[in-house]
Amino acid sequence: MVASILLAGALVPRLVAQGPITQYGRKPKSDRGPRALGLVQLSPKGNKGRLIPIAIMMDGKFYDAGSYKATPVPMALDFDIVYEGLRTGVSQGIFTITQPGQLNRVWIAEGTWLPAGAKAPEKSKKYSAPVIEDKDAPPVLHRRSEKTAEGGTDSKDKDKDQPKPSTPPAKPPAPETAKAPVPPETAKTSASDEPIEDPNRPRLRRGKPNSNERREPFTTFDALTDTAPGTSSTSSGKADAKAARSPDTLPQIVTIPAISDAGGPDPRPYTYDVKPAEEAIYRNKMFALAAAQLRGRAGAAENGPEPARKKSSSRKSAGKSSALSVPDFDDVSLRIFDLSNSNEPVLVLSAKTRPPAAGAAGSIEEPKEITLIARTNLEGEVQKLFFAQTDSRHLDVAPRMELIDAVDADGDGRGELLFRRTFDGGSAYAIYRVTADGLWPLFEGTP
Repeated sequence: MVASILLAGALVPRLVAQGPITQYGRKPKSDRGPRALGLVQLSPKGNKGRLIPIAIMMDGKFYDAGSYKATPVPMALDFDIVYEGLRTGVSQGIFTITQPGQLNRVWIAEGTWLPAGAKAPEKSKKYSAPVIEDKDAPPVLHRRSEKTAEGGTDSKDKDKDQPKPSTPPAKPPAPETAKAPVPPETAKTSASDEPIEDPNRPRLRRGKPNSNERREPFTTFDALTDTAPGTSSTSSGKADAKAARSPDTLPQIVTIPAISDAGGPDPRPYTYDVKPAEEAIYRNKMFALAAAQLRGRAGAAENGPEPARKKSSSRKSAGKSSALSVPDFDDVSLRIFDLSNSNEPVLVLSAKTRPPAAGAAGSIEEPKEITLIARTNLEGEVQKLFFAQTDSRHLDVAPRMELIDAVDADGDGRGELLFRRTFDGGSAYAIYRVTADGLWPLFEGTP
């Protein structure tokens, strides 16, 4: 009894000195790929569309999906690969590639679109019941004819009566046989040109192939155009076509981000639900933050080299009062996301600044296109993560940033921001991860 008390007294100080025991949770297995990201463009009909490859992740690294493992068709555009269309993390449908090809020397693919909740069309043939002939006649047995039977017995008797020769007759000389034709070389080359499938090659999500369809390795596509129904070749039809092709009545092409992954996590929504009053508060805060960023850029431009400051000194007094006020914004788009499932909003503002009135010199300032990304702190104030401004004359230095959507590009369950960046020489796509104090580029394509 005394020994047990002494042992307990010796163990208690050790446990107290050790402190609280930390409990570790099991870390979820990360997706190493392959995981492909693309952009589905649906035609106005809705059942067919095209896929623009963006990026593919292999072993945690991102590559250009339009050229990765192109032999000659890229891996992300192979036949029967299935992409799931996701809009802010919510499934919209399934896109299955039926034909890869090129458009203006850029790889894309055509396929079929099945909306979410719709039933896939049955490809198997309908079962037809066998037809049983109903005849009242009695069954008939098929017998051998008498002529063939008699002829067979007579020939056997004649063979028995004839004596067998002592020496076998000499064999007649064999006729000269024609030489077998040499197979053409094309048959050999065609067998060698067939691609050998690598069993160790990583696979994306695939559907069931249809063996009845005839496939071309790849083809060349034409530009996707929107045609309004009801047009004809007559004069009245041409007038109707011109009226139907106006920008107001022209059907728009629907664009949806899509992901192909044989594994990976289940999709989840990235929307942040707010009430209209809360959205108005966030909008005003983002406008104020954007105005502060514009004033900072304008002040940095005025504090430039000496010739620039002398040139702008005459306009400094006139522009000082207008710079302190909040500018007017047009084409405003404010989207709020919950990317990490932590109930912390990430705000993305896209807008155009309304140019001020022409001054005394008659110079008109070109409107600027801005993109502002911010998140809220514990006090509810918005903090800048990223800000960019550009115009049509500075696209070579600062590209136009157009937000596509929030997607899970790396398969970790968190959302990333997908942008289309437009330069003066073309456009490309980029994927950014939102961090605590900025944006981290995961993939930036080149135009």
